[in-house]
Amino acid sequence: MKHVNWVNVTTSKPVDVGATESDALRVYLDELVHSWSLTLTKLGFTLVPLFFILDYFMMPSELLTRFAIYRLVATVAVIGQYFVIRATKPSRFSAFHGYFITIMLGGTIALMTTDLGGFNSTYYAGLLLVLTAVTILLPWSLRQSALNAALVVVMYIGFNLLFPSSEPVDSLSVANNMFFLMGTAIVAVSVSYVKQRLVTQEFYARSDLKKTRDALWGEMEVAKRIQTSLLPEVNRLGGFEVAATMRPAEEVGGDYYDLIRTQRNEDWVAIGDVSGHGVESGLIMMMTQTSIASVTNQGVNLSPAHALAHVNFVVKENIRRLGADRYMTLTLMRLESNRLVFAGKHQDILIYRSGTKTVEVVPTTGTWIGLVDDLGAFVSDSETPLNTGDVVLLFTDGVTEATEGAGEMFGQERLVQSLQSYALLPIQEIVNNTVRDVKDFSRSQDDDVTLLAIRKLQ
Repeated sequence: MKHVNWVNVTTSKPVDVGATESDALRVYLDELVHSWSLTLTKLGFTLVPLFFILDYFMMPSELLTRFAIYRLVATVAVIGQYFVIRATKPSRFSAFHGYFITIMLGGTIALMTTDLGGFNSTYYAGLLLVLTAVTILLPWSLRQSALNAALVVVMYIGFNLLFPSSEPVDSLSVANNMFFLMGTAIVAVSVSYVKQRLVTQEFYARSDLKKTRDALWGEMEVAKRIQTSLLPEVNRLGGFEVAATMRPAEEVGGDYYDLIRTQRNEDWVAIGDVSGHGVESGLIMMMTQTSIASVTNQGVNLSPAHALAHVNFVVKENIRRLGADRYMTLTLMRLESNRLVFAGKHQDILIYRSGTKTVEVVPTTGTWIGLVDDLGAFVSDSETPLNTGDVVLLFTDGVTEATEGAGEMFGQERLVQSLQSYALLPIQEIVNNTVRDVKDFSRSQDDDVTLLAIRKLQ
C-alpha cells in the first residue's frame, strides 16, 4: 500500500498514515468545507442587504443607488451559490465556494471604499468581517487560508489603485488601514491553521476509536461464536426428544444449558444462570460446561449431587482466580427410563403430565454454585417419575422476569399456562411458541433468555 506522511497534531512530528486513511481525512475536510460554505452563503445573503440599512443613514444620498446595486448583485450571486452548493456534492473543488464568497463580498466592500475616499476611508473595516468569517469558519489548510487572506488584500489595494479617489492619500490612514488589515489576516490565518489541526486531531481520534470499537466488536463476535458453538445440537437423548433456545441479552450471555450423552450412554441435562451477563458471565458459563462434561463422563450411575459438588469446587476456584464476584444457579439432571433424578438450586421444574393433562411444579433445593467451598452438605438428589408423553420444561429467570411497560413480570404462572397450551405440539413448537409469548409480553429483553423442553417418548 502507498503511504503518505501526515503531521501528528499533538506532537508536530511526522507520522506514517496509510494512504486510505489520509484520503478519508481529505474527504472529511471537503465535506466540512462544503457544508460550512452553505452556512457562509446564508450569512452572506442575510447580512449584505441588511447592512444597506446602515448605508441609508450613514452614506451620502448620491451613493445610495450605486451601493444598492453593489449589494443587490452580491446578494443575488450568493443566493445562486447557495443553490449550487445544495445541488452538488462535496469534492476537492468545494474550497472554491469560500473563495467565491470572499470575491463577491470582499469585492463589493472594496469597490465601496473607492467611492468613500479610497485608502483614506474607514469602510475597509467591512473587509475584516469578510476575512474573519470566511477564513475562520472554513477548516482550510494554511495555504488555502493564506490565499484567501491575500485575495482580500489584493482586491482592496487593486480596486483603490484602479479607481483612485479624488482626495489626496493620507499616508497615516493607509498605514493604519493596512496595519489592521494585515494584522487581521495574520490572526485569521493562524486561527484557521490551528483549527484544521484540531479538526484533524478529532478525525484521527474518531478513527482510532472506531478501530478500537471494531476490534472489540470482532472479539465479541468471536466470543459469541465460541459460546454458541458449544451449545448442543441434538434433538434426541435416548428415549427423549428435546428442543432448546438461548438468547443472550448481550453478545455473550451467562445462561447455560447442556444435553450430554456420556460414553456409557447415560443421558444428562443441565441448566443454569451465572449472575449478571456479558463476557465474564459467559466465561464462567463455559468453565461450568467443561467441568460438567468432564465429571459426567468419569463414572457410572454418578449422583447429580456428587457431580455438582465437584463442579462447584472447580468453578469456585476459577471465580476466585478471576477476582470476580459471581455465583451461579445450576440444576443437574440424569434422565432415566422412568424417572428424572436431579440436584441443585435453580428455577422450578415444570412438568406437563400427559395422564392428567396438568402441569406440575417441582421445586429445586440446595444452594448456588460458587458461594461455598464444599457443596456436599447443601445439595442432595431428588427424583420425580416420568411417563410417556410427559413434557419437562426448564427455563432461566430471563423468561419469568421479562417485564412489560408497566413493570409487571411475565411470571411463572403465565409460563405454566403456555406449557399447558402447547404441550401437545411438536417439541420445537413448544419452545418457539413459549418464547414468542414472552417476547410479545415484554417491552425489551433485559436478561438472557433460555428455554429447554424434553418429552418422554417411550
